[in-house]
Amino acid sequence: MRICVVGAGAIGGLLAAKLAQAGETVSVIARGPHLQAIRAGGLRLIEENGESLVAKVAATDRIAEAGPQDLVILGMKAHQVAAVVRDLPALYDESTAVMTAQNGIPWWYFFKQPGPHEGQRLESVDPGGVVADNLPTERVIGSVVYPAAEIAAPGVIRHIEGNRFSLAEIDGAKTERIARVSDSLGKAGFKAPVVSDIRAEIWTKLWGNLSFNPISALTHATLLDICRFPLSRALAADMMREAQAIGEALGIRFRVPLEKRIAGAEAVGAHKTSMLQDVETGRPIEIAALVGSVIELGRITSTPTPHIDSVYALASLLAETLQASKGRLRVDSV
Repeated sequence: MRICVVGAGAIGGLLAAKLAQAGETVSVIARGPHLQAIRAGGLRLIEENGESLVAKVAATDRIAEAGPQDLVILGMKAHQVAAVVRDLPALYDESTAVMTAQNGIPWWYFFKQPGPHEGQRLESVDPGGVVADNLPTERVIGSVVYPAAEIAAPGVIRHIEGNRFSLAEIDGAKTERIARVSDSLGKAGFKAPVVSDIRAEIWTKLWGNLSFNPISALTHATLLDICRFPLSRALAADMMREAQAIGEALGIRFRVPLEKRIAGAEAVGAHKTSMLQDVETGRPIEIAALVGSVIELGRITSTPTPHIDSVYALASLLAETLQASKGRLRVDSV
């Protein structure tokens, strides 16, 4: 397949490197020193076991230069999609699919979903409808991203753990193209099942992210720290109960008990969430897609979210403060 990864950061770079190594024709859209390093020496991936590989990929900072693709993977954060969506048609031919690989509630959540909210746009994840107006839902393939990775240095991706990307057509249809994408990711070493209810799986992952991510960003604590400190563990549980009530109001069935979900996060160990990593490096944080979207869904379903609201307010202020100062915040040993 001809595959273009738009946003070859941690997850996008992981996908690009392994797909290229598996024999796919891969191009990446990147910027700055990361782009320069990829052009100079290829895209290097450090695997979980410490072994490394260097993948040869075409790299550019101009979407139009990549040409038509069979599959476009949007590897950037949710709040960055609107900035590129108008340029994506340069990558399309008649059958090009676009795989969304963002955390949180996706902009297409209520599209192609029969029910009272069908076609409703979420302002928190698609302000002004820029994405919905410029990315046809007919092209969209949804995914739930489970791996953890990071940019270790320009041109270098470190795979921390996990290899599952759950996939689905957003209307749940079983199509030839979704099977083809699943097969390509499988050959690249990922678990890429085509799931029957991707929205339920989105909630299963989001259930932890909406609590652990902002708490970690505010406290600079790892997953292990949050889960083992009684007060923060209780706060995460309160946020998760509010989110569960929203999900259930939307017809979602949570198959894992709340305490088991928290225990799963604890078992990951001393891992810094993606939001904490962004705070430490000065990157914008995914507060709208991970937390603001849940609050908006709470309003839609008339579900109170007092704990989520409070944490969202604090994390949003932190994001505004860091953006205004063009700064970053981290805890160093003294």
